[in-house]
Formats: sequence, structure tokens, C-alpha cells
Amino acid sequence: MARTEFPQRENEGFARPSSIPLRRQSEPYERSMRSAQTRSLHDGLKQQEIEVARAQRRARALGWFSIGLGVTEIAAPGAVARLTGIIDVNRGLMRALGVREIVHGVGILTHRKPVGWLWSRVFGDVIDLAVLGKAAASPHANRRRVVAAATAVTGVTVLDFMTSQQFTRVADTIEDDDAIHVTKTIIINRPAEEIYRFWREFKNLPRVMEHLESVEVIDDKRSLWAAKGPAGKRVQWEAAITEDRPNELIAWRSSEGSTVENSGRVRFEPAPGIRGTLVRVELNYRPPGGLLAATFAKLLGEEPELQLEEDLRRLKQLMETGEIITTEGQPAGRAKSTSWKYDHAARRLAAGL
Repeated sequence: MARTEFPQRENEGFARPSSIPLRRQSEPYERSMRSAQTRSLHDGLKQQEIEVARAQRRARALGWFSIGLGVTEIAAPGAVARLTGIIDVNRGLMRALGVREIVHGVGILTHRKPVGWLWSRVFGDVIDLAVLGKAAASPHANRRRVVAAATAVTGVTVLDFMTSQQFTRVADTIEDDDAIHVTKTIIINRPAEEIYRFWREFKNLPRVMEHLESVEVIDDKRSLWAAKGPAGKRVQWEAAITEDRPNELIAWRSSEGSTVENSGRVRFEPAPGIRGTLVRVELNYRPPGGLLAATFAKLLGEEPELQLEEDLRRLKQLMETGEIITTEGQPAGRAKSTSWKYDHAARRLAAGL
């Protein structure tokens, strides 16, 4: 009997076996898993960076507080004694406590991992409480003021203890060297291609980076940079591009023997939602004179974190509006106010808008 062949028709409720290899079918799933793992790793690293930054901010604040308190105890021991209710305290002892505070403060500010210095503050707080306890037993003491001072010192002790614990947890993630590491991010409502193109033309950077005086391009990889250092001193160095991924990343490093040893990278990533580009800048450098010189430079208002924050704010203004907003040229206008506290608060407010 002859076999009858029926023509195969589609869409009769039977699915045609897929001709796509199994490997190709699993590729979207694998890409999705890799993307999820990358996001999870990125989120974990970001959370770690946030915790390190918080610990460092608290440590710096305690360092400056310690120095300020020490200077006050040395310069006006009698006034400090009266304020705390201790009438018959030895002024030499008060000045010794002031010297201790200054030593602790300098130790905290000049070390990248000041774990020991932070715990020494806790030990110093215990000594202060013992001094106040002994003073409270004196018939000449103002007990109400002594109790108030003891309460304040107890609060500081708790803060010192918490900061010491926090820094102990993150200390292993901090590089133990004399370099300064700064990381800042900002969202700019422009395409990554446009921001990358602006940054890659290094001659543009002095327009948004206030400390930069000039950038002279030598060839496709190398460039000569000139900047204003601490106290207005001019410094120069040669840098070379170490990695360049168009519209994604630019990395650079100073040449061997440069006056300012530095390296850095800038990433251009899609911002969450349809919000433009997330620009992430990482800078690492060793200032002339080491961390001690950098610490005292902060007294002059030359703090790297705030400088980079202002630079990125100017970049955002220029990319989004085509100009950088200043008060120059206006009657009685000035680029900055006479109050650093006002400037700092204004920058924080602008960053939140």
C-alpha cells in the first residue's frame, strides 16, 4: 500500500522543535546571572566604601576636636577649670591634659589607620572622668558644674568608643600607606559619550577644576599637568593614560619621578532610571611632605574631598547648562563667601537639589 504524505502545516497547536542550540538558549540566563552577581558585588563594595568613609569622617572630627580642646586647656587652664567646676586644680595638670589631647589629635589626623590613637582617646577619657571624680570630692568644687562636665565627658567617651570599634572593623580594608584616596560621584543629565569626550580632551579640565592651571597634551597617551599646590605653590607632573575605554572609563598615572605621585580613574555609567550618566572619580596621590603636610593644608581650606566635590559640581553645571554659575562681575560679588561654613552648607544644599 502506498504511503500517503500529508503536507506539514504550521499553527495547528503543535510546537515545532527549537532549532536553537541549548547553549544559545541559556546565554540570556547566564548574562542575567552575571549581571546580578556584578550588581551584588558592586553594591557590597559601595556599602563597604560608605562605612569606611563614615569611620574616617568621625575619626577626623574627633582629631580636630582633640586638638581644639588641647589648645584651649593649654592657653586658658584656669578658665577651663572654672567652667568644669574644678576650683583648686593644678594648672600644670590641666596643661598636661591639653598636651595629651593635641598629641592624640595629631596622631589621628596623620595616620590612615589611627586605630591605636582612637583607643588612646578612650583611655584618656577614663583619666578625665577620674580627675573629675576626684575633684567632685573637694569641698571647694562646684558640684553642679562638675556633674555637667562629667556628663559631657561620658558622652564623648561613648562616641570615642563607638568610633574606635567602627574603625577597628574597617581597618583591614584601608591601604596602609601615606597616599590620599578620594572618591566622589555625581549624576549629570547628559549622555556618557558627551561627558567622556569632554574629559578625554584634557585641555578642558582646567575649566572645571579650580586647582588646575593647565594641561598640555604631548601625544595620545602623555600629557603635562600644572596645578596650584598648598599655599599657592605651583607643581607640575607628567601623566600617561593607562586604560581608555571610550564612553566607559579613563585611567591615568603620573610618570616615574614626578613631583606629585598620583593616579586616578573616571567611570561613566548609566544612572538609575533615565537620569543621564553617573560619573565616578577616584583619585590617589601622595602630597609633597606626606600626610602631615596634607593635614595642615586642610587648615588653609585645601581639603581634597571638598575640592573634588566642587570640581564635579562645576562639571555638572557646564555640561547641563553650558556655563558655570559664579558671582564674578557682579557688584560686591565674590567667588566665595567669607564664611567657609556658609560655603560648605551651600555646597551640601546644591548637591541635594
